[in-house]
Amino acid sequence: MKFKDYYATLGVPRGADAEAIKKAYRKLARQHHPDVAKEAGADARFKEIGEAYATLKDPQKRAAYDQLGPRMPGEEFTPPPDWGDAHAWEGRHFDEQDLADLLAAMGRGRRPAGRSTAPLHGRDFEAAVRLTIEDAHRGTTINLDVAHEDRARTLAVTVPPGVTDGQRLRLRGRGGKGRNGGTDGDIYLHIQLKPHPVYRVTGHDLAFDLPLSPWEAALGADVEVGTLDGPVLLTVPRGTRSGRRLRLRGRGLAKAQGGRGDLYAVAHIDVPATLTARERELFEELSRVSQFRPRRVIDKEKPHEHAKP
Repeated sequence: MKFKDYYATLGVPRGADAEAIKKAYRKLARQHHPDVAKEAGADARFKEIGEAYATLKDPQKRAAYDQLGPRMPGEEFTPPPDWGDAHAWEGRHFDEQDLADLLAAMGRGRRPAGRSTAPLHGRDFEAAVRLTIEDAHRGTTINLDVAHEDRARTLAVTVPPGVTDGQRLRLRGRGGKGRNGGTDGDIYLHIQLKPHPVYRVTGHDLAFDLPLSPWEAALGADVEVGTLDGPVLLTVPRGTRSGRRLRLRGRGLAKAQGGRGDLYAVAHIDVPATLTARERELFEELSRVSQFRPRRVIDKEKPHEHAKP
């Protein structure tokens, strides 16, 4: 069956109280009532609003709905195997049922309504977590606010070293408490790495731009560069061209399974914006004596015009 986000339909958070839900419903019902609304699809929208309110205003149905956990609207899903028993429902197979019909049929099963004795898995939570690359590299502890049974609580959650951008991290048993001997729920963290002023991240590898003077690139040099572990000396080979990637092995981000990625210094040849008289003299002498022709192929073609920047 397809999931319907009733909270989103009414525009209220999952932890909203009964009064907030009623207020949201009344406002939307007046706005989208077929006798008032003239836009296309008003009837369908009014029906969706009523369907959402019919579930969320009823404590038993809302509890059953919340047990399904947050999902994407329209997502295909099947309730957990013990869900029907826990909420006193029987009827057609879940795959043949609409979510609204399923919730509306609650309480008409063979078992009398009342507190379920079947084990219930605790509620799962999902949260987006933005980390610096330093925190992803070394691990960190964050405070995560979660709402459970209309109550908010703050959890201290340890993020281990080695997480990567886009990773979905599961914290087993840190979610809502299970009932009747059921297992506790989980917390799923969606890791996002914040942009860094120096480094670019690809998986566990890092890259940064390394400005070089023309003479450092031509003659080679030992230059100091920053890493996550502090400054180190990097040997720039003679004849380094702009765009060359110089690898510092094992200087990238930590990996969860051990080891580290690499750090790449991307060479960029820079030139002074202004020259002293002596510097100009030396560059002019170099231009006269140097055999280097970077545009050797282009120079063979006769230019059609002289263009100025």
